[in-house]
Amino acid sequence: MQQETSPTFLPFLSQRFGTLVWSCIDADLHKSAIFYAERYFALDQENHDARHLYATAMLRAGQPHSALHLVNLPQDQRCSGCSELKAKCCSLLGRHRQAREALEDSLRDPAYAPSPSIGPRSARAFPEEAILHCRSGLAALKGNLPEHARTSFRQSLVLNPMIWEAFEGLCSLGSVPDIEELFPSRPSPIKRTSPEELLPSTRAAPTVPVATGAGFFTPDMGNAGNLFRRPDFAHLQPFRMGPSGPRDSLVTNESISYAPEISVLQAHHRPRAAVRALSSADETGPATKKLRSSSTRPRLGEAAPKASKVAAADDGRSKKARARPALTLVNLFSSSAGQPAATSSRNAAAGGSKIERDSGTRRSARLMSGGSKASLTGKLAGARDRRRQPARTLSHSTDSDMDDDRPEAAYSQSPHSITQSPRSEASPAPSNWTASHEQAAQDAYDSELADQYIYDLMRLFASATRALALYDTRLCMEELDKLPHVHQRSAYVMAMVGRAHYERTDYTSAERAFQAVRALEPYRLWDMEVYSTLLWHLQRTVQLSFLAQELLSIDPRSPQAWIAIGNTFSLQKERAQALTCFRRAQQLDPSCAYAFTLAGHEFIEDDLDKAVLSFQMALRADARHYNAWYGLGTCYLRMSKIRMAEYHYRKAAEIHPNNAVLLGCVGMAVERRADRRGALALFDEAVRLSPENALVRYRRAKLLIAMKRYEPGIQDLETLLSSSPEEANVIFQLARAYRLVGNEVKSAQMLAVARDVSPKSVNKIKKLMETVKDEGAGDEEMDEG
Repeated sequence: MQQETSPTFLPFLSQRFGTLVWSCIDADLHKSAIFYAERYFALDQENHDARHLYATAMLRAGQPHSALHLVNLPQDQRCSGCSELKAKCCSLLGRHRQAREALEDSLRDPAYAPSPSIGPRSARAFPEEAILHCRSGLAALKGNLPEHARTSFRQSLVLNPMIWEAFEGLCSLGSVPDIEELFPSRPSPIKRTSPEELLPSTRAAPTVPVATGAGFFTPDMGNAGNLFRRPDFAHLQPFRMGPSGPRDSLVTNESISYAPEISVLQAHHRPRAAVRALSSADETGPATKKLRSSSTRPRLGEAAPKASKVAAADDGRSKKARARPALTLVNLFSSSAGQPAATSSRNAAAGGSKIERDSGTRRSARLMSGGSKASLTGKLAGARDRRRQPARTLSHSTDSDMDDDRPEAAYSQSPHSITQSPRSEASPAPSNWTASHEQAAQDAYDSELADQYIYDLMRLFASATRALALYDTRLCMEELDKLPHVHQRSAYVMAMVGRAHYERTDYTSAERAFQAVRALEPYRLWDMEVYSTLLWHLQRTVQLSFLAQELLSIDPRSPQAWIAIGNTFSLQKERAQALTCFRRAQQLDPSCAYAFTLAGHEFIEDDLDKAVLSFQMALRADARHYNAWYGLGTCYLRMSKIRMAEYHYRKAAEIHPNNAVLLGCVGMAVERRADRRGALALFDEAVRLSPENALVRYRRAKLLIAMKRYEPGIQDLETLLSSSPEEANVIFQLARAYRLVGNEVKSAQMLAVARDVSPKSVNKIKKLMETVKDEGAGDEEMDEG
């Protein structure tokens, strides 16, 4: 990302993140809530509101240990909100005495006020359509219905692109569209500096963003505080943020964009129902909003003399300028019915010219000639007309501000486009740019910066997640490098780095990344099954045993803990105990494909039929689990079913095309069916992908020697000998190659080294010495297995 957070729009980020996280929590999308809460907490770890929100998301997701770790601060750093959340975590963990002590600490604080994230709220009782589609996709994914899951996730993202779990679901299916299709890039916001500068940019845009009186991530109260909202209107404007011009929609043109909120964290300081929803204004009437200014003005609609009504109308305009600067300074809305809503000259005269001059707005002589709407009658109609006139800078372009409160006006576009509306020649030029205008423009700009920051941040994470799901580890690392440093140091990002290094078989770098994850989030359970397998590959017996015990103490019902225990037993060659642990993980989570795969690898040595069954069960849980396809290929290769082995190896390589080991396995199966040229091409590609991989280079060297291409084969073996001087198989093959080319001296030297490295191989050495040139022992006889 190009821009970092700055003090000017950091409060707006707090508001956006807070509303977004609570909307995900209310929808029971806990992984999405944790994702956005961690982004908020990474921005400012000293912010207790961010800490409370992150802990609450963890608590709702069933991770009380992680939530307690966040709020269990020293006494001098803990606030009353931290103590209250600590009490909840301790109660869930059965630590009731500590819960009582935490509550007593919270009660002893007489000045306690809830932080914005834990203040009063209201939520919709029934979830929105986007949430239901996401839940349907998750259920279909676990039920092995990939096509239904794919359709549901796409529909969910069309309705609301901010549902992170829907995007992760698409990634797990391996059918993720391009990021530009799901999340198209947006231009940077531009700060408004004067009314004159607004008009050209407004005319340049045939369509403009839709606003509802709330922030982009802030739900309007017509949905009872629920973020995920889909309007049932025929004409919707394209999804975009900011006034920078027309933009393409995310997937369709049914997405919704919101305008800035009136204040920074106002929505969380009081019940959300106090915020006026535009969609319900005609039914409930205008509701009061807390002004930024401390001056007292009469409310719109109160019984007052004529002068008071005029002042109230001007007060309403001032409130709209602060609450929705984009609406007052730019003609955002267009009439839903296509009728020009104009006010009469008598109503304009009743407003008073002095008030017009003081408010810094201009009136159009053309707009004063029309008649007001028949539906606007009485005092409220007069107030609406007076509020409507200053915003009318272009003819046939907007309805009244109170008409904007109707859903039809908020989401429909006028047949008369703004670009077709000529400026009135009789309209005077804007007189001045007051301090209130400057403040409104700054607030709008900061709000747009906050929206742009979250959107760009989500795009980078989505691009990295998509690349990792497609096993493009290089692109994944490049996208993660573009993140701001505060997010790069988060546990979520470090876990992605560890998995990327693990998939490219860079186990040392992966270990460092997972160690950083454990330091940042010591009670994390997600991704720990990968870490335990990594320690198994590195033969880290002590570290693996310690990890298994810690995971078991955190949650004895988590499959990650039992997978780690099973890997511990497997490393100690205790297959029966390892299989017991893997079966326990399968019982706790039947959709955990990794547990079935690890059990299949344990069965390979003893019972190939049971191994095949375990791998097939893994593929039922996750059809893209390439380890299971690889395991089936190995089983069929041992059964001498070469064609079936090649088929399963190729399926694994299609899922993970950048894995050199899988390409080497395909080459080995192709070699078994006597296609040496095809096998050599596969080995060459595997070595190109991973030059440091010893296994594929060794297999290519054996094939080159079998094809009597001794020199390149000897070069590969010498390269392996320099990196693995204690590998007996490499030494035997090199001694054999030297003997085949007639270099008896080097062959004898290699046999002497082999005798020292593997004293039990005397019979193999004697057999090699008895062979004549160009005969050589078989490849399998020279390998120790």
